[in-house]
Amino acid sequence: MTDFPLTRPPLWAQVTRHKVWFAIFGIFALLLVVNATQAGQSLRFVQEALWGTAPFLLASIGIAAWAKATGADGQIARAFGGAPLVAIAMAALAGALSPFCSCGVIPLIAALLTMGVPLSAVMAFWLASPLMDPSMFALTVGVLGLPFALAKTGTAVALGLFGGYVTHALMAARALPDPLRPEIGNGGCGGAAARQTKPIVWRFWDDPDRRSAFAVEARSSLLFLLKWLTLAFLLESLMLAFVPAETITTLLGGTGIGPIALATVVGVPAYLNGYAALPLVGGLIEQGMQPGAGLAFLIAGGVTSLPAAIAVWALVRPRVFGLYIVLSLTGAFAAGLAWQALG
Repeated sequence: MTDFPLTRPPLWAQVTRHKVWFAIFGIFALLLVVNATQAGQSLRFVQEALWGTAPFLLASIGIAAWAKATGADGQIARAFGGAPLVAIAMAALAGALSPFCSCGVIPLIAALLTMGVPLSAVMAFWLASPLMDPSMFALTVGVLGLPFALAKTGTAVALGLFGGYVTHALMAARALPDPLRPEIGNGGCGGAAARQTKPIVWRFWDDPDRRSAFAVEARSSLLFLLKWLTLAFLLESLMLAFVPAETITTLLGGTGIGPIALATVVGVPAYLNGYAALPLVGGLIEQGMQPGAGLAFLIAGGVTSLPAAIAVWALVRPRVFGLYIVLSLTGAFAAGLAWQALG
């Protein structure tokens, strides 16, 4: 049975299917009319960002397609589904040590969810991964000092554990059925891949059907991730152009709980995450900003920058997206309060 209709779908259906690409080309077209220079700069920014993300993108696509073609996806799902509390702890620790940024982790998360890995373990990895890695730790020590670097590392693990266990409790209460969007797959809660037992065929290229499954999965994953990451990086380029860093600097000054809460909220859509945010936060702290507000900004921005949030929205249903945002906000705010109290 073919996946394609025998008759040509109506125009509205075609537009809906390709709405993300229409949005991308529409934004570029508008930029060409009102600001051709910015259009060129945004195009170069998107190209460079996609090129930088390409290793993670291709690796995750290859893993997903390989797992589908060999039948290993079911084994991977069952390995994470056997002892969820242990899997969550391992995922949080692995995430804190992994070299993924908030955008680079998205392709890997997509692969894990479509394999049927439980959402609780994926959420733990998802929240912890963008916050810290060995090179980030070294740079944080150099810019903000060893205590701050240790605090951020501890927050990465704690946020992963917190998010994973909260998600596990909600899954146990059946509050998060079918977390993935319909067009993505049926994994995430140990879906079809975890329920079916299929023999693994490592030499999948010897079987025409499995070769076809590899090609279909790779193409589908590539097109899906490419369109959403392109839109995300395009919007990020516009934020860089039209939301100056000085605006964020002004907002995050002051003392008390207010600046910590504001830093948490500002950090969610902010593009100044990861390495780029460290010098800014270091300068703000030198100018009198609370260290707790700085930590809250780094945590919130590291997990939920605008490009990452858009990619997450494309993967999961609104309820799971809302949980992801709430966990990030709660964890960032709590980390800021704790670090301020200890300081």
